[in-house]
Amino acid sequence: MVSYARLKITFPLNGFRAEIDSIRQKWITHFNYTQFEGEWSALSLRCPGGKWDQIIPDQVSSKDYSDTELLLACPAIKNWLSDFQCKLFSVRLLNLRSGSVIKEHRDYELCYENGEARLHFPIFTNEQVEFYVNNERVIMNEGECWYINANLPHRVANKGTRDRIHLVVDCDVNDWIRAIFDKGECFFAEERKMDDTLKIIHELRLQNTATSNQLAEQLEKQLHDSA
Repeated sequence: MVSYARLKITFPLNGFRAEIDSIRQKWITHFNYTQFEGEWSALSLRCPGGKWDQIIPDQVSSKDYSDTELLLACPAIKNWLSDFQCKLFSVRLLNLRSGSVIKEHRDYELCYENGEARLHFPIFTNEQVEFYVNNERVIMNEGECWYINANLPHRVANKGTRDRIHLVVDCDVNDWIRAIFDKGECFFAEERKMDDTLKIIHELRLQNTATSNQLAEQLEKQLHDSA
């Protein structure tokens, strides 16, 4: 399976930066509060129901994904997204503040092989950001595009003095995306059979209580130690 990949999708970095700097809405603290230390926040550009403060990317909802008012206020980003020849799910801006840490975790079954790709587009970052996927450091520079297998253990630490802001796009894997992966630089992880433990972790995270999150963290640690 693909662990991570650098893909040939370009974007106008300076234009995106200007639009992000112009946003005046208050950033929303990430919903997985047990998975980070410091400040990790988000704004939705596309989500179920089209509300900019709805930052959960894969909520169980009957509503279709639609653009939020924030995306309508960012024409450069909106026009660029219109060039994607695949179905778009969640589109978010994620801000990991200086000195903050995202603990190691997995996003259940969110990977290229299962039909959904999470793409990271670094808008603001620094050399002291440490992003690890499956215990391998991935250095993502501003202006690049990276796929991350979110089904594998991953963690981030922003040890720099500047905030790290990524545009994160979740999209359907179709022939257009497959062609982009074929032309990209892919790094592979050993194929592992998904077991019942991952399903249990997923269900515990959905409950989102102090007890369920603690149990999920214990199970994730056991998986990591046995890897």
